[in-house]
Amino acid sequence: MVFVRNEERFVERAVANMASFCDEVLLVDRCSDDRTPEILRSIAARSPEKFRFFSVAHPRESHDLLQPYVGQNCWIFAVDGDEIYDAERLAGFRERLLAGEFSQHWMILGSVIHCHGLDLAAGTAEGFASPPARSMVKLYNFAALHSWGGDTPERLHGGTPVFREGYHEQLKLELHKAWAWDDSPLRCLHMCFLPRSGADPSDMSSGRESIIETFYGGWTARARRLWRRLTGQPEASESKRARYARGPVVSVSTAPFFPKDDVR
Repeated sequence: MVFVRNEERFVERAVANMASFCDEVLLVDRCSDDRTPEILRSIAARSPEKFRFFSVAHPRESHDLLQPYVGQNCWIFAVDGDEIYDAERLAGFRERLLAGEFSQHWMILGSVIHCHGLDLAAGTAEGFASPPARSMVKLYNFAALHSWGGDTPERLHGGTPVFREGYHEQLKLELHKAWAWDDSPLRCLHMCFLPRSGADPSDMSSGRESIIETFYGGWTARARRLWRRLTGQPEASESKRARYARGPVVSVSTAPFFPKDDVR
């Protein structure tokens, strides 16, 4: 599932890189006011046998769309519009996944660079690596589940996952801790500290607020949000800075993630 709002800058590349990894792709937009819905509808129209487009009003509806897959022998890959995967590495990882190598795990976390700089002409991206920053790659084994209901603020978050015998929530495979970036079989450039839409201000150094911050931050978060809006300050995510802006800044090649003719 690709779940997005105002991601016109990178979303087409994000979808292109992960598409061959999946048998079916749900393209889900939530109230975008840039070109994101147009881009996703175009993708779905070109390959309707693989892509389905949905428009939702509240993030929790994205989790509802996944209910038919609960308990099925499938993996759910959660991708945001600012997550650019290494397509070649995904192809190799898909073979291992389908062969059952990781079937004893409930969740798989991969290697990430949380980017605050991107220079496609030079072929480099700069940002914070996981570890020490947190990984956010989300690949879930739905065969491990009996059900997943309750209060789910967005897809694959919150609620009460009920596991089949032999599975539990701590069965997580943390590839980012076992593999160096250059060797990782599952890796992603996360553009969380960059503008991702024409609707974004030029300064996105703190990232956008997460859905949890926006919808469930309480009255103090709403007050801060109103103050920033009234004073013309850019949106800022405290949780993204705390989770992702950790450790030294590293520079990596963009060649495995962006074709040479990709121009931004």
